[in-house]
Amino acid sequence: MRTIPALLAALLLAAPAFAQAPWGYYANARYGYELDIPPGFEGQGESQNGDGEVFLFDGRVGKLTAWGGNFVAEPDFEAEANARFASDTNDGWGVLAQSATPSWATWSASKSGRVLQHHMIQLCDGAGYAAIRLEYAQVDRPRLDALVEPLIVSLKSTAC
Repeated sequence: MRTIPALLAALLLAAPAFAQAPWGYYANARYGYELDIPPGFEGQGESQNGDGEVFLFDGRVGKLTAWGGNFVAEPDFEAEANARFASDTNDGWGVLAQSATPSWATWSASKSGRVLQHHMIQLCDGAGYAAIRLEYAQVDRPRLDALVEPLIVSLKSTAC
């Protein structure tokens, strides 16, 4: 009978190890950026034009989109970031936080029970950007909010 409590105690001690699942990795050769992919997000295959990939969490609870682009409609990084931010606010996303420098921009927003985390960086060549966009339900914040900061920190240009 003592074996059962000992076994339960061992399983409880091991539970945090399962929660510390390793992060994956994604590198984009076309635009020269990389990022770490949180545990539980499954890639859906790189886009046909090679600019990025969509990763789904737990079926469709969360959606992480990573992509790169060149400045076409906008003259530089700051204008591109401002245009994307304006697009989100025009689409009804209520901004919760926003921060920007000449080489990166980030904002979080909410709309209709959903959370949006958007982050973009200027690529080293100065002619393009890489972006990540994480969307998930408000009810999933306890599971996904902790992934945001490490995800943002991991987005880097590889062509420097």
